[in-house]
Amino acid sequence: MCALSRQVLPEGELIRFVAAPDGHVVPDLKARLPGRGMWLEGRREVIAEAMKRKVFARALKQDVSVPEGLADDVAGLLRTQLLGRLGLAARARQAVSGFAKVEAALKSGEAIALLHAEEAAEDGKSKLAYAARAKESDGKTAGGRAEPLLMAGFTSAELGLALGRPHVIHAAVLRGAAADTFIGAALRSLQFETGRSQRPPGHETDNHIASRR
Repeated sequence: MCALSRQVLPEGELIRFVAAPDGHVVPDLKARLPGRGMWLEGRREVIAEAMKRKVFARALKQDVSVPEGLADDVAGLLRTQLLGRLGLAARARQAVSGFAKVEAALKSGEAIALLHAEEAAEDGKSKLAYAARAKESDGKTAGGRAEPLLMAGFTSAELGLALGRPHVIHAAVLRGAAADTFIGAALRSLQFETGRSQRPPGHETDNHIASRR
């Protein structure tokens, strides 16, 4: 249950917080840290409102110190988690990089997520967007599947580190079990930054997970 709204929500739409031994509030994305915890809906504005209303002390039943940049801390952890899931997808061979491979994955309908580095040129992004929206005679996208989740806001170095390759400009995540966990993390980040509710994989189109630095 969200400690601010008192609304009962799926755990995937909530973020747990605990008080560290020194009294500082810390986010617990994996919901594994010991001690009394509290939950908030996973949206940036919810955290800001909870801080304003002093919800943390009441919910945790103790005097606590809430970092002013708590929402930014959560955003950074979500970003790190997302890049980690991208790395897992790569190790499971469910991610590709390089314009030609990404374009092929989009045209085949196997890509469920498309990522552009901040350094990506507009013409390259436009060409891949066209491939992602390619329609067959029945009006469906390539392979009869929904358009892939579109994400940006990562640097080439960040994508390269996650994928184990240098200078990654474009990447795609392919269907599979590891890709499903990536999509879950991506939707969580999307909800946090935009306030949009999570939706099952395969139903997202033209979404953008923005970078907040």
